[in-house]
Amino acid sequence: MNIYLLIIIAYFGFVTFISFFTKKIASRSAADYLIAGRNLGVIACAVVVASEWLGGMSTIGVSEKAFETGTMQPILYNISTALGMVIIGFTVARHYRENNVHTVSEMLENLFGRRARAVSAVAFMFAYIVLAFVQLQTASSVIAAMFDFGRLESILIAAIIITGYTYIGGMHALAITGIMHVVVMFFGMGVATVIGLNEINGLGSLHSQLVELGSPENLYNPFSGGLGYAWNLILGGVLGGMAGQASIQPIFAAKSAATAKKAAVLSAFIIAPFGILVALLGLMVKTGQFYDITATGPLFDPTIGEAGGIDPKLVLPTLMTTPEFIHPVLGGIALAGILAAILSTVGPVNFAVVTIATKDIYHGLINKTAVDASIIRTARRLVIMVNVITIPIAYYASGAILDLAYISYGIRAIGAIVIVMGIYQRGWIKVEGVRMAFIGGTIAVLLNILLNIVARRLNWLAENEIFVEDTYVAIGAAVIFIIIGTITGKKAPKKLPAEKEEEPPPVKE
Repeated sequence: MNIYLLIIIAYFGFVTFISFFTKKIASRSAADYLIAGRNLGVIACAVVVASEWLGGMSTIGVSEKAFETGTMQPILYNISTALGMVIIGFTVARHYRENNVHTVSEMLENLFGRRARAVSAVAFMFAYIVLAFVQLQTASSVIAAMFDFGRLESILIAAIIITGYTYIGGMHALAITGIMHVVVMFFGMGVATVIGLNEINGLGSLHSQLVELGSPENLYNPFSGGLGYAWNLILGGVLGGMAGQASIQPIFAAKSAATAKKAAVLSAFIIAPFGILVALLGLMVKTGQFYDITATGPLFDPTIGEAGGIDPKLVLPTLMTTPEFIHPVLGGIALAGILAAILSTVGPVNFAVVTIATKDIYHGLINKTAVDASIIRTARRLVIMVNVITIPIAYYASGAILDLAYISYGIRAIGAIVIVMGIYQRGWIKVEGVRMAFIGGTIAVLLNILLNIVARRLNWLAENEIFVEDTYVAIGAAVIFIIIGTITGKKAPKKLPAEKEEEPPPVKE
């Protein structure tokens, strides 16, 4: 067994062991299991929010794009997400926490009634099931490439790790493991970045080497891709967070509305810097100084270049397994950080499905009088069930079906539009407008995705080219259907509670 695998096994074994200490606390009530008893402080809440966003795209994705483009442009993903969290902190975070909700759909019920909650819950659950299997597939692909495991083995390993500590401790476990993951991620990537910059003689030398290789002079400018590209990412970051159950569930768990606001803003200062670290590492590999990028080996793709070359998706794992660059122990810790980043997103996404299914479907529609013990038992069963559903999809799904993952972002954008308009312009929006926005908007996004898939298959578009961004389709459709539904539908309730009462003490069965 190599030292890298040994360190990773030891780390995730320790993470799972720590989660056992949360079991007793998480079992006290449904609120304790699903939202950590609404007891997260500013730092804990901010770190858990950040851990959800710092996933595969913020690590593997950013380093991959930095390596391919030879620029820092990919860090715009992290910047846009960070900006989104700042805006959320100053707008909807306080409203979510004051209403003491467990889910985004529960917030919609407060604003528009039960019918709005029902239709949005179905839409959100579908969105997150799709996102869950895609995230699981991302995690498994990295595990498979790093350790030469089979596809099924890698999927099962990722699923078992996440299921283990989520089943045991619920949101408490996600909070503790999220904090551990972020610490390991920053330590591993931070040490690697310092080592790399020292070896390459600083940012100036890195710039000179990359320009010689064809990178533009403004390679450190994240907005070099144009304002249109930047605006699309920023809009997606803002809207994706406002109604993203996985990313804002920690905000529901904050101690108070003030804590929720501060935590959302603070999370931005964790999210943005991490993108800079992994992008710089991608650029360092681009220079070829630390590794022969035309070499062949277990982490290389023989289809790239005439003599084979490094797979851009594996830039970080390749660098961290290069003893000439970083000591194997530090490299193993960094690899654990990479996997921690990916799994720290898979966990909250899976738990978002569990929370929506438990509170909105089971407790909200099926068994409205369920006591806490029954709710917790149902939630734990759903933790297992989510993996039973997503594992086979993650294994068999390939090709065009992965494009459907973008429907998750579209549905979240619809939710964000409805939430914001409900909070600030509730007087003129009708319930039918909300229902039509989710139904019609989801269909519109799905049709746009299918249209782009067909267009690429017929060679009307290049491989990564699209007719219209899904975010724009979601926003446009949501606004149009809200207007249509508001004109034709019934008025929303005149008086709605500004704040829900705190959960009563747990009832024993």
